Amino acid sequence: MSVQQPHTPTIQRELAARIVASVAQPTSARTTPGLYQQLLRLLAAGRPVSLAELADASGRPPSEIEEAVAAWADAEYDEQGRIIGHGLTLKPTPHSFLIDGARLYTWCALDTLFFPAVLGLAAEVESPCPATGHAIRLRVDPTAGISALTPPSAVVTVVAPQRPSSLRAEFCDPGRFFASADAARPWQNAHPGMSILSVADAYEISRPLAATLTSSDGPSVCC
Repeated sequence: MSVQQPHTPTIQRELAARIVASVAQPTSARTTPGLYQQLLRLLAAGRPVSLAELADASGRPPSEIEEAVAAWADAEYDEQGRIIGHGLTLKPTPHSFLIDGARLYTWCALDTLFFPAVLGLAAEVESPCPATGHAIRLRVDPTAGISALTPPSAVVTVVAPQRPSSLRAEFCDPGRFFASADAARPWQNAHPGMSILSVADAYEISRPLAATLTSSDGPSVCC
């Protein structure tokens, strides 16, 4: 079977808009203008981030940072209460994300495609196909895009629930790399509304999400 993908610019825009709306939940770090990008930049150094460091980096009062972070669902912390992950994480996941000499991980395949644009840094990505066990490898550059993809037949699964109670469980966890569209088909059948995209198309539909996270206003919260 061929890859199910957005064949027209209109369909691409519609899927990209659904993805932006899906992650723009009031309890997501990604809806806090500017703050999420600062968190990603600090995590990209490969070490936990204290609330004081996040306050300093963002130029916001510590009390404001504490209030914002307290509302974030799914955030990961260490024993000292420092943030170790939210989308980009220090805890191992299937999605290895080597950036600026630091090995990190991401919650989903799509994160590996747009985080380089948010961070302004190229990344080497590796993730196993859940069906075949074969490693999918690629390089993602914030300006040049995707290169060195192996195997060339690799695809990305994407699902965009309207109002996820857990962004990680409902949006991120189903998003995986597969060695081919055929390998991804049973996974798609188990997740209603899921799309199977070529890696190139997945990169394209992730670009508006990267743009919202790097804008001064940040993503708007879906009503």
